[in-house]
Amino acid sequence: MDVFWWILGGGIVMSCIALVGSITLILPKRYFDSIILPLVAMSAGSLLAGALFHLMPAAVEEMPGLSPWVWCMVGFGSFFALEQFLHWHHCHKPTHDHRAPLGWLILIADGVHNFIGGLAVAGAFLVDIRLGMVAWLAAAAHEIPQELGDFGILIHGGFPKKQALIFNLLSGLTFLVGGLVAWGVSSQIDVSFLIPLGAGNFIYIAAADLIPEINREGRARRAVVHFLSFTAGVVLLWAIAAFIPHSHGSGELHEPLGHDHSAHDHAPALENDHEGHDHEGHDHEGHQH
Repeated sequence: MDVFWWILGGGIVMSCIALVGSITLILPKRYFDSIILPLVAMSAGSLLAGALFHLMPAAVEEMPGLSPWVWCMVGFGSFFALEQFLHWHHCHKPTHDHRAPLGWLILIADGVHNFIGGLAVAGAFLVDIRLGMVAWLAAAAHEIPQELGDFGILIHGGFPKKQALIFNLLSGLTFLVGGLVAWGVSSQIDVSFLIPLGAGNFIYIAAADLIPEINREGRARRAVVHFLSFTAGVVLLWAIAAFIPHSHGSGELHEPLGHDHSAHDHAPALENDHEGHDHEGHDHEGHQH
């Protein structure tokens, strides 16, 4: 299947994940509280493992020298700036006292976050389909608990249920927009930098937002559950890296336009023909003697 359809389909499904937030309307609070932090822990492990086991190795193969590490730092710093200037961070507990202005701020920041995520995941698809699938899975693992929390925040901030659902969906659609932008410019510029950029985003979200939230839990039993959930996310992405290796370059990114393989295909045949003519020449000389 053409890489464009992977990007389009992945973007649509990721955007629709915003609708899972409506589950908070029917889940009992006690049950929601019991599952949300383990999901956050698993998403933290998935994001870190996706960045370190998949995205960065691929970036090192695609880019020279320190370039992938510089772009990784840019990705990390961009989310740090987003958090500093918009005073926004991932929150997965809808019962906090959030006012409506913060609800709008979360929607804007979440839209920017999703747009950057769409750029990064599409960049991975453009280099290798399997790498894109791994990046998408890691992003989706993070998106589910985030959307659950965001929807709860909007409801508790005074948004009507239908309005909260629509705005959350619109915020999620920026992931699709980012993916289409990356695909559109890939024919004009090398978008390999989006892979380490996305890795930096993943590392920041996991290390600066998700893990500190998990560490607030003081009970030993819950801490063990969170650590096991985190480990499950890491092991899952490690297993994919170990048993389903990427085939870098299987996307459309680096295939030169108009590249003709026919010369390489016919080179051995031409060489054989040339050798054949040489043998014929020698045979002809032998007959003359």
